[in-house]
This record gives sequence, C-alpha cells and structure tokens, in this order.
Amino acid sequence: MQHPLHTTRREFFGRAATGIGTGALATLLGDSGLAASPATGGLPGFPHFAPKAKNIIYLFQNGAPTHVDLFDYKPKIGELHGQPVPESYIGGKRFSTMTGKADGKLMLAPIEPFAQHGESGAWVSELMPHTAGIADKLCFIKSMHTEAVNHAPAINFVLSGAEIPGRPTMGSWLSYGLGAETEDLPRFVVMTSISKGTTCGQIFYDFYWSSGFLPSKHQGVRFRGSRDPVLYAGNPPGMSREHRRRWLDAVGEVNQMRAAEFGDPEIETRIAQYEMAFKMQASVPELTDFSGESKATLDLYGPQVHEPGTFAYNCLMARRLVERGTRFVQVMHAGWDQHRSLTTELYTQCKDTDQPSAGLVRDLEQRGLLEDTIVVWGGEFGRTPFIQGNLDDRPNWGRDHHPYAFTVWLAGGGIQPGMSYGASDDLAFNAVEDPVHVHDLQATLLHQMGIDHERLTFRFQGRRFRLTDVFGDVVGGILT
Repeated sequence: MQHPLHTTRREFFGRAATGIGTGALATLLGDSGLAASPATGGLPGFPHFAPKAKNIIYLFQNGAPTHVDLFDYKPKIGELHGQPVPESYIGGKRFSTMTGKADGKLMLAPIEPFAQHGESGAWVSELMPHTAGIADKLCFIKSMHTEAVNHAPAINFVLSGAEIPGRPTMGSWLSYGLGAETEDLPRFVVMTSISKGTTCGQIFYDFYWSSGFLPSKHQGVRFRGSRDPVLYAGNPPGMSREHRRRWLDAVGEVNQMRAAEFGDPEIETRIAQYEMAFKMQASVPELTDFSGESKATLDLYGPQVHEPGTFAYNCLMARRLVERGTRFVQVMHAGWDQHRSLTTELYTQCKDTDQPSAGLVRDLEQRGLLEDTIVVWGGEFGRTPFIQGNLDDRPNWGRDHHPYAFTVWLAGGGIQPGMSYGASDDLAFNAVEDPVHVHDLQATLLHQMGIDHERLTFRFQGRRFRLTDVFGDVVGGILT
C-alpha cells in the first residue's frame, strides 16, 4: 500500500495525535456517562441543559416584509403622510443605494388599516387576517434590528451570523450539536417557494443552508417543489432495493477502509449520505403522501396546500417533517421586496403566506407539537416608513430596505404567547425599547433548544467560531 508512504511528517503527527486524543476522550466521557449516543450523533454533553423545544420551523420571508404595513402600527406615520421624514430620525443612517440619502423623502402611511386582536390587543394589518386570528398564540418582537442593508448579506447574517458566505447556518449548527431525532429523514431540510407572477423575487443561494466549515453531512437538504422532492434517491431501472442494499454495503466497506486509512471526515459523510438516501427511498414517499390528512387539516393551510412547491404545501410538509423527527426546517418564500409594488404584489404575498402560516401554528397546537416546536416568521430586515417612488403614482408605491427596526413573530417551544416585546419609535424607524439584535434572536433560539450559544463552537483556521460570533444575549423577556 503506497498511500502511507506518501504521508508527510506533519500529516502523520496530526493524525496520530488526533487518534490518541480521540481515544482518550472517548474513554473519559464513557466513564462519566457523557458520551453521545451513536443513534443521535450529537456532541458529548449536548444539550447543555433541559431544552424547551426539540424542533424549529423557520418561515423565512425573503425580501423583507414591510413591518410598517403589517405589524408595527404607528399613527404618527399616517399623520405625516406626504411630508418629508424628520431629519432627527435619519441621523446619518445608511440605506441602500436605491435610496441613497433619506433627506427629503416623503412619509407613506400604511396602505391598509390596522386593528387590535385577541386578549393581547396585538396590532395587525387587515392584510393578515389569519395571523390576526392567532395573535394570542404569538410573540411579536417589534424591536428587531440588523446591520446589513442588502438582501443576500442580510439573509445570510440572520441564518449564519455573518454577512459573508462560508459560515455554517443555524440548521447546520443544530445538526452538529444535537444530532438527529430520526435516522430516516435529514436533520435539516430546506424548502423554497415564490408567489406566482411576482416581479421582486430573490435568488435562493445554496449558502443559505450551507454547513460551511462543519462536516458536510450537516448541510441542509433542499427538497424540490414536487411530489418527488429528492433527486437521485430512487433506484435506477433494473435495480431492486435488495440489490441496492448489497451494493451500498460493498461500497461502504471500501469507504470505511479509506476512512481508516486517511482519517478524512468527508468520507464518513459520504457513507452517512448513502445510507440516508437509501432510507429516504422508503420515508420520503410516505412523507409526501397527504391522503391520510383530514379535510379539516388541509383546510387550515388554504387551497394552495394541494399544489407542490407552494408556501402552503411546504408549511404542511414542515409539520410532517418535525412530526417525523427532522430537527430544523427552513421554509423560504421569496417576493417581499416591494420597491414598486406595495399596492399590488404585497397583497399577493400576504394572501399566499398568511393562512398557511397561521394554519401551521394551529395544526401544531392541535397535535400537541407546538409546545416543543418553535415557529419563527420574519425576514432579513424591514421596509422604510418613507416612500420609494412618486406619491402621486399609487400603483407604483414602494418602500426601500430598512435594517434599523423590523418585526418578527414566534410561537411555541417555551416562547411567551400573546405578547409584543420591544418597540420602535413613533415612526417605526429605530428600535428604542428592548432592542433585539439578530445575534440575540439566534442566542435565544439555541437556548430554547438546550444550547448555550457561547459553548457551541467549532475550531477553524486558528479560532473557534460560533453562530453568534462574539455577541448575542438570550432575550429572557419572551420566555415562559
């Protein structure tokens, strides 16, 4: 065998040290009872404390929903409609190149009325009647703020803690730390959709569900919008399942020899992914078969639930995934980027997403799943309280990107229901009361999953990285 002869001195000592250290650590952890179960594949000692949630469904609204038109009611915006934004609110702030300087921009009132709902009295626009109907089940964080002013960096910042691609995303971190609840479906699944006819869709970049520098087995598995969501999982013509099993066993033996020889974790990943593909041949057809769902359940999600690739279909798939043990489901819906389409496409976006989002929360609650599943709804930032476009041209009204204040809502998993946390100022311009940074939201979600965000780290290129970088505080005020 020639490969060991080609090993450099550095590689030899590196592998030797790793082997000795791993063996010693395994012995110590085994004696103390802290070793991870092989069935889950999580890290030793994880979770750090008793979790309040086992799963997360992130309903990510690509393009940034307009908080001033949906959830953050500010009467003063209506009073100042058509007047220049007060200089005191701008304060040298940075906006996208489409706005440039905000000086002289005219205030734009919400395009539809707001009303209070539920015992909590939450303000919700008439654009979101189904969300309004579950207001007492939700926690609205109205003081979110972020740093990026453009879509891809801002989306990546929410999902990975960094504006530049290359870091692991939240689902990958949870897969790495906590392992799997099931061996028959991926730990981290991504589904995407876009409203029909929209002119403001965002690109779904693969780095939105990347495992970054973590082993690639933690990367999100993207399901296609069809009845056959996973490519290449099926057997080719003429190959039976038994034949595939024997073939995988033979390939696995070869890969195991290579793994023992080289110590490359990506070989272990390849073995694991082959096995997952084999198991999904049986689990995915059952997952996508809605024939067992009652009419009442399907009606919760709205008429589009029958159409693969829609947001409604993906929301029901998300419930079925967490029900079967998938740890993190990322449901991404594009089209919220209303620079010139507030009075047209915003209505379509709300119609396509409002009922399925509310239906998902209701469905989870009815099945007893909401208590240990967190649902998150929100985008990468908000929209400006001032207009983008001509005030006299209503069909083309729009709002630009706004990172200084926006709203997300959460439900389940130990999150306090029926409350609004934090606040923006009287023009929904800046987060002024109990501000919540993106890293704070990330720290809070990890905390509910039983993880101390400062202790979930991975050493790469000489330093230890984490989802929250070197920031983030758990938002205790929204927890039960």
